[in-house]
Amino acid sequence: MNIMNLLTALPGAVAQGLIWGIMAIGVYITYRLLDLADLTVDGTMCTGGAVCIMLMLKGYPVWMALTVAFLVGMLAGFVTGFLHTFMGIPAILAGILSQLGLYSINLRIMDNKANQAINVDKYHLLVSLRYIKNVPVYQNTILIVAVIIVVLIAVLYWFFGTEIGSAIRATGSNPNMSRAQGINTDVTKILGLMISNGIVAFASGLYAQYQGFADINAGRGAIVIGLAAVIISQVLFGKIQSNFAFKLAFVSFGGVIYYLVLQVVLWLGLNANDLKLVSAAIVAVFLAIPHLNAKRKGGAGNA
Repeated sequence: MNIMNLLTALPGAVAQGLIWGIMAIGVYITYRLLDLADLTVDGTMCTGGAVCIMLMLKGYPVWMALTVAFLVGMLAGFVTGFLHTFMGIPAILAGILSQLGLYSINLRIMDNKANQAINVDKYHLLVSLRYIKNVPVYQNTILIVAVIIVVLIAVLYWFFGTEIGSAIRATGSNPNMSRAQGINTDVTKILGLMISNGIVAFASGLYAQYQGFADINAGRGAIVIGLAAVIISQVLFGKIQSNFAFKLAFVSFGGVIYYLVLQVVLWLGLNANDLKLVSAAIVAVFLAIPHLNAKRKGGAGNA
């Protein structure tokens, strides 16, 4: 086990972690703010990349491709919200239905191909695996994604401080009280799901560029990675999360920590085929830590 191999792989792990950290911010909106288990993200994590790559292959600029990816992700979130609120389908089942339907839609977007690649030498990409080392600072993928995260957090911090943003947060905190205060919780749930899936699809567009291709299976298990980042940030930084902006920042850091842990595990000799198992184990461990700590403190108090 060569330590140099690990050090060489770390910048790539950080870049991937930051991109998935953007996705995790989207998951945080539904999982923490709305208190909804939304599985749509496993579909939109493919949809955004598919839309972005296909538009760029057709000659559209990267900023337009990412914008459309974001809007398509919002549309997917709207469908899930509509199924949940107006058709009375439980949120987790509504997300599964949307995810299932997106599989066929994603194939159509990619001209019925499971994979669509883009050449970094022929197209101007915003981020890429090849932009990690030996490139000008302004082109470095890690810096660009970090700047995007800062801008995203600033926009979300402003938005969730507005009246409608506060209504979304209130809906997740106490829907009954929110309705009593005149808030249309169906609308706020739909809007929250739209914002969440739009952010996920945007992250997917970045990730597809980073890899150099869009793949029909790109989103499989995405919810696990998103939850891992959210839970890791809560466990490691929960005591120092003083405001909403810091919470979002630490969620993105959670994505980086997750990928760094995976990189170390791979370096130790894990078979790459076992990554999904390890991902599930990481989430399970971090989910259990708060419970075990509370149980330990309770036991110490009783003693």
